[in-house]
Amino acid sequence: MSLQQEIIKRLGVKPSIDVDQEIRNRVDFLKEYVKNSRSSGLLIAISGGIDSAVAAGLCKQASDELTQETGNEYITLGVFQPYGQQEDIQHSYDVAKAFELKHTLETNIEEAVNEISLEVEHGLKSIGQSRHISHQGKGNVKARTRMVVQYALSFELNLLVVGTDHASEAITGFYTKWGDGAVDITPLSSLNKRQVRALAARLGVPQDILDKAPTAGLWEGQTDEKELGISYEDNSDYLEGKEIDPAVRERLEAFYSKTEHKRSPIPGI
Repeated sequence: MSLQQEIIKRLGVKPSIDVDQEIRNRVDFLKEYVKNSRSSGLLIAISGGIDSAVAAGLCKQASDELTQETGNEYITLGVFQPYGQQEDIQHSYDVAKAFELKHTLETNIEEAVNEISLEVEHGLKSIGQSRHISHQGKGNVKARTRMVVQYALSFELNLLVVGTDHASEAITGFYTKWGDGAVDITPLSSLNKRQVRALAARLGVPQDILDKAPTAGLWEGQTDEKELGISYEDNSDYLEGKEIDPAVRERLEAFYSKTEHKRSPIPGI
């Protein structure tokens, strides 16, 4: 078995999908997990990007069906988490409107992130490293602060935190360990980016979000493809078992090897 085949098998990506069936399977998966956990519903952080929009649509359908089937109220809470002024924050609200989310709130993480970053800089200074926290380091603080807030809310409201990671992110490790990768349930995990887009179109994600460049939103001007140096088309082709440019294949597989620690259990002895 080639490394490509091993990766595809591990991540569970299909070479092609029936979009309606995938939606049905993932909604049922969410419903079953909510019932078994005896939670009151689902919490999804809506960033304004396509991945969280798809997850929000699946969550809303799941909580609505559970409410109708059981007679008990189950909710999907949409959380908007800008850092200061977020240029595309309206897209988060557009997703909530498109899926008729009744429960939403906004928590601005700027003050908390800045305080944590300042403490890091004080710590660095104490060991003779008088400098600002790195650009990427602060980006990771943002992702982890968002998750702290989500889990505090989920604890108070008895909700499950839903992740938006999918196979095209998993293969490159393009998520923050203990940040957006720290969740209770991941309904998109075996889909590649192309397949996520297909679900988005069927669910009715707003066109502006379908058309925008994918970004983690951790710093100004950041985009996934620019940072990785790999297009999502090539990424998806690889995960569907297709042949791609050998140099791109090598880069993808190097990312996979380098980020193995993100996909593996915590080591111990």
